[in-house]
Amino acid sequence: MGYLLFVALMTAGYYYNVTFVQLGLIDLGTRLVGMDHTAVSTWMAALALLTFFVAVVAGVTMDRRGWSTDLRTKLKLLFGVLVVQFVLTAAAPHIRSVPAFGAWIVTASAALGVGFPVSFSLAIDFIPVPDRGPVAAVITAATYFLANAVPIEWSIGAFSHLMVVAMAPGLVVLGVVAFELLSPVEDLVDDLATQYEEFGTGRFCHESPVGTRSLAFFAPVVLMFGVFFVDSLGFLRIIETPALILTSWQSPELSTRLAIAVVHVVGALMAGVLYVNFDRNGLFLWVFALFGFTYVLYTSDLRVASVFPALGRDAPSIVNPLFYSLTVSFYTTLNFALWPDLSTAETIGTHSAIGVGMAGWLATFSSTAVALYLDHAEVGLLTHLNLVNALALLLFLGLVVGIYVRRMIAVTHRSEDRAEPPEGQTKPPEEEVSG
Repeated sequence: MGYLLFVALMTAGYYYNVTFVQLGLIDLGTRLVGMDHTAVSTWMAALALLTFFVAVVAGVTMDRRGWSTDLRTKLKLLFGVLVVQFVLTAAAPHIRSVPAFGAWIVTASAALGVGFPVSFSLAIDFIPVPDRGPVAAVITAATYFLANAVPIEWSIGAFSHLMVVAMAPGLVVLGVVAFELLSPVEDLVDDLATQYEEFGTGRFCHESPVGTRSLAFFAPVVLMFGVFFVDSLGFLRIIETPALILTSWQSPELSTRLAIAVVHVVGALMAGVLYVNFDRNGLFLWVFALFGFTYVLYTSDLRVASVFPALGRDAPSIVNPLFYSLTVSFYTTLNFALWPDLSTAETIGTHSAIGVGMAGWLATFSSTAVALYLDHAEVGLLTHLNLVNALALLLFLGLVVGIYVRRMIAVTHRSEDRAEPPEGQTKPPEEEVSG
């Protein structure tokens, strides 16, 4: 039951973020409120910063007050967050002024900032450590399959209607679980509430806990920030280009959208298997390499079309969005599994807040703001995607160099350790050579 509850909560939350928040708010700000792209990008950046700040405060508070290991408190907090989001989601299509839009952003930031450290911390209550990769894959696969296979207009009204209909029964179910309104539910919560003792220590913390201020924690944060930044910076420009978006994610052809949905599922399942069997650096290398290759495909098509206009009249290749979808599923699976595995029961609140807040929200919506600004500044599509490609390749090469340097340092330390005699002994004197 813990598996089902966790997958349902995380899938619903991520679907809400990648559709209603990331895409719907842009439509709300530009079309209904009437702001230009620069103003909307400023508000999106404010959303990212405020969400990150609230998340860190909430995560640190959870750890210090012991809420990270108190399942009942976390469920009640999550219920409160869902109530606020339900009201905000229903109200969003009716906003028509900048002050109202700003008030919505501030309130949503508070709800989102509390919501994701609480929801990610549920991993220590529901999911055993060996199963976190596969469970993350299921969440990713379900989210992107629904987002691509189910046809919906990318507008604030359509997103709001869908989310209100979906959130209403979820709100009832979560309320019953959070307040233990039924006797069987009370027994279930009793059983789940003690599982953190077994599941609390993450995969990368078994030898020694990963400290919040350690390189072992901040290196993945920086890498994941780069992943999310590259993704949003490129994707938001692609969806603003009708020739690219209408032949892929918004294609009128069901077969095209289903192909993208299936590749998302396959990519997620592959990443779930790889996560269990490889270290995180190897997975990051895969992600940056796939991003670099994907943008090479996109920019190559644009260059060919500029040199041979006749070829440019053909529909863009579906191969490009398929590789993009594969890459996104890889890093999303990694993101869901990584932060609980870099944490213990005493640090899950802080680590998930910093990890998801900085590497997810701050990166995504900061790059959203940059993408909107570049579009408003009339930066060409090819130049924009070249910039994204260069950034992906730079991160890939930087990670390769970092791994190489780290291994060389480890080899040097091992050599020095072998050269040193055991404690209490001295090196044997060198024999003199008689002439």
